[in-house]
Amino acid sequence: MARGNRGFGDLIAGGEGARPASRLPPRTGILGARENRLAELAGGAAVSRVHELVDPARCRIWEGHNRDYAALSEELCGDLIESFRAQRKQEMPAIVRRVANDPDHDFEVICGARRHWTVSWLRSHDYPDFRFLIEPRELSDEEAFRLADLENRSRKDLTDYERAIDYARAIDRYYDGSQQRMVERLEVSKSWLSRYLELARLPPEVVASFGTSKVIGISHAARLAPLLKVPLTRERVVTEAVAIAQEQLAREQRSEALISAAAVTARLAAAATKRQKASQPKELVVHGGEGTVLARAQKVRGGGLAITVPSLRTDKAQILQALSQLLDRAVG
Repeated sequence: MARGNRGFGDLIAGGEGARPASRLPPRTGILGARENRLAELAGGAAVSRVHELVDPARCRIWEGHNRDYAALSEELCGDLIESFRAQRKQEMPAIVRRVANDPDHDFEVICGARRHWTVSWLRSHDYPDFRFLIEPRELSDEEAFRLADLENRSRKDLTDYERAIDYARAIDRYYDGSQQRMVERLEVSKSWLSRYLELARLPPEVVASFGTSKVIGISHAARLAPLLKVPLTRERVVTEAVAIAQEQLAREQRSEALISAAAVTARLAAAATKRQKASQPKELVVHGGEGTVLARAQKVRGGGLAITVPSLRTDKAQILQALSQLLDRAVG
């Protein structure tokens, strides 16, 4: 017998005679996926992000970005160019933040410099309508640095030297020079960060000796760092580095292969430990009126003086006078 409105009310209220509702199967298809997504958002299991497609010209590269944007090229971005062409779109959005008081730009790129370069390149090479996919976020400079570092830390196309310069800049900008604060924020070991900071602090002469900073690794810096801490060996390393840099330049001009990073490091280390030849003491000479040598003397080990008289035919008085002059000059 139909229970009518009363029966329906009992079911809602859980009153007498109420029967438990049967469990419905999970929704599938488009509606099901939408409901599941809404449930994840409501439960905090997922975060909704807003993506935009924009003209890359309206985006500038953040000054704290850890990649050398000017060094990017068709060769270095070849994988992205091929992928974007094949997909006809950019799959992974770049992380950006909005800028103010800049009439030429609306955003600055925190993560995604290569993606920005690639889209810009495609727009100028037969794909004028290609758009740059971005994900705007609100980030402080320190948060932007950590986000960029986390995204790029495992990427092989970012050189050790680029990372090192980025860390050296960040430790002063965001952590007041405190290495301990920086390792805590980045969640890395102190020794790991130290190796990159050693690389960033290589003298410019040493960096130039490698021909290009792209080949310098933290292992090279680790070998040279102790030698650069001692004034004497530092001077020897820098002197050798200048000579190697000149060789590298000559090789480049002749289109020859550069000296390898390993070989450069070995030469710099050898120069630091090479025993320098003892400089020869300056020779003291006394000449006669006609320019002839009356006597010469040279200091020897132990503080002695080796004196030579080229000709005994010279007047004895002249020889004695010459010897006196040598002694005066040697002692004085």
